[in-house]
Amino acid sequence: MKKPLDVIKPNSALFETRALIKPTGFREYDARWWFGHHGSDKPPEINLCGIQMLGASLGTLIHELGVRPQIVVGHDYRSYSLSIKQALIVGLMSAGVEVKDIGLALSPTAYFAQFALDVPCVAMVTASHNTNGWTGVKMGVERPLTFGPDEMSRLKDIALSGEAVNRSGGGYEFIDDVAGLYMRDLAKGIKIKRKLRVVAACGNGTAGAFAPHVLDKIGVEVIPVQCSLDHNFPTYNPNPEDMKMLNAMKDAVKEHGADLAVGFDGDGDRCGIVDNEGEEIFADKVGVMLARDLSAKFPNAQFVADVKSTGLYATDPVLIANGAKTDYWKTGHSYIKRRSKEIGALVGFEKSGHYFFNAPIGRGYDDGILSAIAILQMLDNNPDKSMADLRRALPKTWGSPTMSPYCDDEKKYGVVDKIIAEYQLAFKNGDKLLDQNIRDINTVNGVRVTLEDGTWGLVRASSNTPNLVVVVESPTSEDNKNNMFREIEARLAKYEDIGEYDQKI
Repeated sequence: MKKPLDVIKPNSALFETRALIKPTGFREYDARWWFGHHGSDKPPEINLCGIQMLGASLGTLIHELGVRPQIVVGHDYRSYSLSIKQALIVGLMSAGVEVKDIGLALSPTAYFAQFALDVPCVAMVTASHNTNGWTGVKMGVERPLTFGPDEMSRLKDIALSGEAVNRSGGGYEFIDDVAGLYMRDLAKGIKIKRKLRVVAACGNGTAGAFAPHVLDKIGVEVIPVQCSLDHNFPTYNPNPEDMKMLNAMKDAVKEHGADLAVGFDGDGDRCGIVDNEGEEIFADKVGVMLARDLSAKFPNAQFVADVKSTGLYATDPVLIANGAKTDYWKTGHSYIKRRSKEIGALVGFEKSGHYFFNAPIGRGYDDGILSAIAILQMLDNNPDKSMADLRRALPKTWGSPTMSPYCDDEKKYGVVDKIIAEYQLAFKNGDKLLDQNIRDINTVNGVRVTLEDGTWGLVRASSNTPNLVVVVESPTSEDNKNNMFREIEARLAKYEDIGEYDQKI
């Protein structure tokens, strides 16, 4: 195979005949590229020939790893996802892989299909919560895990060097009604006894074809909000961390007098929450609530949380009394999923809303609808308490949303390395921040700086998009939270590579 090119002019003969693959699309744990969108002048980072080569490279890697060459393939609801999936399938088949196509799917539907169909590998075509024009693939060869840096690095080498090997034995089968099987599996044996009115917000994304049906089956009254499928996303992008979606959820809760709102991202593996008073509860705080509920049922439970998450997992008195322990680990669905399996955690929690329920609750992969069910069961277990009551029962902290200043993919890791070095030097020199000593520096993923009073700030590189990630929290005051952000913002402002923030506090 000819090596792919990293730049090809669209609307040219070359674009139709040669593979375009921008190397930066290979991320730490999945693949994301700008495919192009009507009205955008931004040049594409991959074309259909490039997607086909990606499929051939993935098939080659599957054989190289000695895994049975069978794969589940699905796609999310974007105007271009089906064509991308078909190009990927052609590549997989050329590499001698048997493809089980499950059609329109959520990422967790594809993960579920690996178990239901007894297929070892998965490739889910999805841009997740990214805006239209983006595409990507979530891949795995060892259920319920998805690729980490080692597999992604090898896949990148195969693809960019044109090492994909043509093999016989490829095949194709469309598997009908995996969606129905998946939804029935989620609802099986679950009945919410408490009368609950639940807003289900899907941002016109793929989850609209799944979430309302499952929630209805388990016995709650569902109020659908933007649940009709529309790949133009006319109201807001389906991302339950985005304030536009959260505000729509808040408005719907107040309008309908709902007990809570659950919001799902574009591929349905994350869940966001707004309580009965219209307050957004960040996913890490919801995780602490769930950890409280589950650790009462499973004493001495082990949990995992990502470094963007609240400090309460370590300090909450209820969790301590229940003997629960939490391991703080690298942000990223593949990292937390793998870490949860490695140490036998009951659940892994990410601030972004990815939750990984292991046996006996789930199969270890992230599923936003399963997360919503667990939250509704928590409310069922506390029939005299509202979601707002459970929120108020947590020790008070002041936390920020996940903020994402722009930083080019080629430059973001270098900037973060410099910020890490700055904070390590400050710690070594005994410098004070906000008139406090630095208590701890955690560099497992970027840098998380914790001060004497427990106020902390995080700077890391996004694994999926050309952005940095900034999160701050204080257990003492909103002022300290804001001041911690100003401290980080001032450091980042010295670097000309840092662009606009998507949101600020």
